[in-house]
Amino acid sequence: MKSLNEDLKTGQLKQIYLLYGEEAYLKKQYKDKLHYAIVPPDDTMNYAYYEGKGINAKEVIDLAETLPFFAERRLIILENSGFFKNASPELSDYIKELPETTSMIFVESEIDKRGKLYKAAKDKGRVVELGRQDESTLLRWIAGSVRRENKQVTEQVIRFFLTKVGTDMENIQRELEKLFCYTLDKSEITAQDVEEICTTQITNQIFDMVNAVAEKQQRKALDYYYDLVALKEPPMRILFLLTRQFRLLLEVKDMDKRGYPRKEIASKVGLHPFVVGKYQEQARAFSSKALREIIEDSVDMEEAVKTGRLSDMLGVELFIMKYSAK
Repeated sequence: MKSLNEDLKTGQLKQIYLLYGEEAYLKKQYKDKLHYAIVPPDDTMNYAYYEGKGINAKEVIDLAETLPFFAERRLIILENSGFFKNASPELSDYIKELPETTSMIFVESEIDKRGKLYKAAKDKGRVVELGRQDESTLLRWIAGSVRRENKQVTEQVIRFFLTKVGTDMENIQRELEKLFCYTLDKSEITAQDVEEICTTQITNQIFDMVNAVAEKQQRKALDYYYDLVALKEPPMRILFLLTRQFRLLLEVKDMDKRGYPRKEIASKVGLHPFVVGKYQEQARAFSSKALREIIEDSVDMEEAVKTGRLSDMLGVELFIMKYSAK
């Protein structure tokens, strides 16, 4: 990402950029920055955008061969093309000889680094992974956004904000905009403001529900469940998310026992490094045997609902009551 910022700062842009990774917010931000650095936003004659699988590689090549119209460059953006998973041989060969008057930006979620297209893009341009950001980066980013609004906030409040809204940068941006509007006439953002206006992500509510189960706070666990149902979350989706949470806890517990560092645990189980510590702490409230029993019981409960022996609402309620009982 540092090299990408340097390219934008100096104006020494590569002909080809491949932006990939899990962080959609950063991919969009850098896609737009590169777009406007290569061709102005009002230049529609020399800009083409393709999205999704099924893009015709020959059509893209024909367009890339076309000289720009009263401009130095033509820009082609291809997003979620799938070309970097299921390679397009003709495109892989073509971009090695891409005319100097054409630039291409690829934006992908998944890639195969062994593929010909990936290697060609890396040789000809710049490949940048835009993955989930670590805790310190998110804290700095949020603090910077708050400062630009001429407001103040403590690190403790930012951390509370993150536990509530999650670590997806697009969602963080949306929730920050709500928070800034809510505190329009205030100079400082407080935890109370966050609590009042920011939406708790369902995964965080599931985490809190499992905490209540672990602490045998049955009333609290059921209240979380009823709140989610009131928000139109289907009971079977809640059961699925609960089961997923217990599976994650089992994986984290197993890796913790084997001495894996937090960063590696995060990578292997698909969690943000920021939350691994919370999962390790929650996992300590259960034995590995108990977690396996809960997961097996959730499968039985799903079958009971699907075969009509129990209603979905009652089935999930009984499941929560069983494991939160003192």
